[in-house]
Amino acid sequence: MLRVAVIGSGPSGVYTAQSLIEQQALPDLEVYVLDRLPCPYGLVRYGVAPDHEKIKSLQSTLRTVLEHPGVHFLGNVEAGAPGLGVEELREIFDAVVFCVGAATDRRLGIPGEELPGSHPATEFVAWYSAHPDAAAVRFTLAARSAIVIGVGNVAVDVARMLSRGAAELALTDMPQGPLGALADSRVEDVWMVGRRGPSQAKFTTKELRELGSLPDTEVCVRPGELALDPAYRDPGALPGAVRRNVEVLRGWAERAAAGAAGAGSAARARRRIHLRFFLRPAEVLGDAAGVRGVRFERTAPDGRGGVAGTGELEDIEGQLVLRSVGYRGTPQPGLPFDESTGTVPHLAGRVLRDGAPLPGVYVAGWIKRGPTGVIGTNRPCAKETASSLLADAAELTGRGTAGDPVAALVRAGQRPVPWPGWLAIEAAEAAWGRDLGRGTVKLPDWAGLLEAAHATG
Repeated sequence: MLRVAVIGSGPSGVYTAQSLIEQQALPDLEVYVLDRLPCPYGLVRYGVAPDHEKIKSLQSTLRTVLEHPGVHFLGNVEAGAPGLGVEELREIFDAVVFCVGAATDRRLGIPGEELPGSHPATEFVAWYSAHPDAAAVRFTLAARSAIVIGVGNVAVDVARMLSRGAAELALTDMPQGPLGALADSRVEDVWMVGRRGPSQAKFTTKELRELGSLPDTEVCVRPGELALDPAYRDPGALPGAVRRNVEVLRGWAERAAAGAAGAGSAARARRRIHLRFFLRPAEVLGDAAGVRGVRFERTAPDGRGGVAGTGELEDIEGQLVLRSVGYRGTPQPGLPFDESTGTVPHLAGRVLRDGAPLPGVYVAGWIKRGPTGVIGTNRPCAKETASSLLADAAELTGRGTAGDPVAALVRAGQRPVPWPGWLAIEAAEAAWGRDLGRGTVKLPDWAGLLEAAHATG
């Protein structure tokens, strides 16, 4: 029998489990999907915006894999904790695949970044997504103006959540605390700012268009800033997705330039989303009482695909700053780590230490390739790693000597939540939603999740 531990139950972890089950030519293979959280699905549960029901429905696909007879989900298990390092895991399992994503935000590296009111955008996402690590985080949303630094899909999600009405969000699984805060929000202006031009923005067209469909919200674009991008003037040579982004932005800019009609609708709108380009953050302004805005430096195309500072400064007022400039992987206990890329060195998924494969240890997902691609990008990535592991199976089988994996994890100080525990959490969230007169509502804290999980006895 070959027993494999997959660390992480997000898309990369579940796709790795699926690839192992589908590719294996062995009579006996058991895959144990371990997650630090008591709930599966990773960023599909805790990163996808609550109003994106179509993307969240991917959970049903992941669920099918986790319900396979050869796959065992065990939540509330922290790989890397004392007594459960790589060596201990290798005593329990024949092979270990780390699918732990990229856990931290990239930093701006500018003065004022840590002032009160300046937050990583992922902290805001974790708050409205009911991530249990964010249970103590509070956003009062008393700001009149919010500044989102970045022009990727996370930045668009954040801008949309700040602008969408609470009545619409009440139909989602958003927990009561964030829903109430958004209902009381005083935010009128949301600024989404990028240091480069529209042709280099990372958002997808579908996400971008959604901003224009928000009720009582006007999207404001400055035609002059778009025109600074050489590709904006002749977008025909751009890739299709980028060209469509430019076309959407052009439509908004043309409406803004139309004069009285556009200005009148902006004046009537309750909220405005300002898309700004070619502005690089130089300093977060404020003091111990909180942020007052961000000072940006105007940039210009440098002719080599990047931008250069011009020395021209512009201050944008804001009492809330959300930084969305990318993710970065973190070192994993017992594994080599490349600080320059934020990834674990590997060859086709086999972890490399000093250039040589580390027997029985593998990676997949963002910790393998960096925070790039969309959810579907994890499929070929996982398949490659699974193929490498199965090619090594003859050398791995029987390596784990600790007997029953669940009992071994308990001896290591863990209190695993198996699949029935997760089903109990689902039932508790559905019951809570019914009590509130809503649909399913997420439990937002560790205590509530674990109490529900262990209510099965």
